[in-house]
Amino acid sequence: MNRRAFLTVACAGPTFGRAARAATATAAQVVPWTQWGGPHRNFQTESSGLKETWPAAGPRVVWKRPLGEGYSSPSVENGVLYTMYGRPGEEVVLAANAATGKTLWERSNPMTFKSDGPEMGNGPYSTPLIVGDRLFTTGVAGCLQCFEKRTGKLLWTQQLWQDHHGTRLMYGYASSPIAVGDAVIVPVGGPGKALMAFKQADGKVAWAKNDFRNTYSSPLLIDVGGMQQLAALMDGAVCAVDPNNGDLQWQVPFSAAYPIAVATPVWGPGNLLFVSSEYGGGARVIELERNGPQTKAKELWSSNRLRLHHGNAVRIGDAIYFSSGGKGSQAILTAIDVRSGKIHWQQRSIEKATFVWADQKLITLDQDGNLMIAHPSPEGFRIAAQAELLTHLSWTPPVLVGTRVYLRDRRNLMAVDLG
Repeated sequence: MNRRAFLTVACAGPTFGRAARAATATAAQVVPWTQWGGPHRNFQTESSGLKETWPAAGPRVVWKRPLGEGYSSPSVENGVLYTMYGRPGEEVVLAANAATGKTLWERSNPMTFKSDGPEMGNGPYSTPLIVGDRLFTTGVAGCLQCFEKRTGKLLWTQQLWQDHHGTRLMYGYASSPIAVGDAVIVPVGGPGKALMAFKQADGKVAWAKNDFRNTYSSPLLIDVGGMQQLAALMDGAVCAVDPNNGDLQWQVPFSAAYPIAVATPVWGPGNLLFVSSEYGGGARVIELERNGPQTKAKELWSSNRLRLHHGNAVRIGDAIYFSSGGKGSQAILTAIDVRSGKIHWQQRSIEKATFVWADQKLITLDQDGNLMIAHPSPEGFRIAAQAELLTHLSWTPPVLVGTRVYLRDRRNLMAVDLG
């Protein structure tokens, strides 16, 4: 059967009795998705109750609406969806009813930034961050804003490029903010401002430290033997800082040419940190070991053959799944062993895919807009269900809240029920 067919069922999966189906529905969880990468910033969520297969017509589309330019993924909490998009001369923050897709409020900024790759769009790229009653966004020209999430009232603004002289990237600012304590932290780049923390209440600078230039990657909070650290893939190094004051904890050299380092690091058991970029750095795993207040970082393996251009990688057990391939070359769905870098398999039929892991299923969206329910393993990639839902460069990772998945391409935003 042609892979582009509207529905592909490779394996029907187990048949459940009525009691089992009722138990599955009862057990379904609705976990908010409040930031880039979801509740744990690793594209894994406790949401459950997902079907193994779909009807012949595909999964039920709850709603679909046009949306402007950009790749910003949604954040969803308490029935409200927040995202960003661009329209001529403006960049827009949107709040919409998650059940219907209808706009609740919009706030726009004038935008004159032009990407060096206009055929791929001018952003925005980053994902809004929800913390309590506030919403934090970062625009394509480095504008960090804080809104009252219920009304969209602007509370404060920080200009990361204009006022803090952050790294000006040729495709625009793309890092998504992260909250730690009463601060919101973002990469900025430049002398003394590699990473900066701003007080959530009023936007005042809490700390600014280190000298690395910025990339497109978003930072990740990790726990090393009971010590919280903020890991970041910067231009010239993979590093981690104390999120409370910005003090450098460790660094490992990492060359990110241009600097096209987009993907967020992947953290997992064994204190192993996977990082990858399109050019220069390739892929590698860094092993961390804490000894009192000190953290030792050593490279476990590296490979120039493995290159994650953009999108995300997901670790399941000791395997990491991602699309390997740079700009101008075919991206190949790849599975590797996290401890050795050994390639388990590569599948050319699925290009530039993004993922969410939930309910023992890998929700997979390729760049052509094909949504899949898959069961990956070191032995292979079994597709249980597939439907073609989007078309226009579907590079935004899926967002799952309960059994509803939110999908976006460069023209549309939609909600699909997988329960």
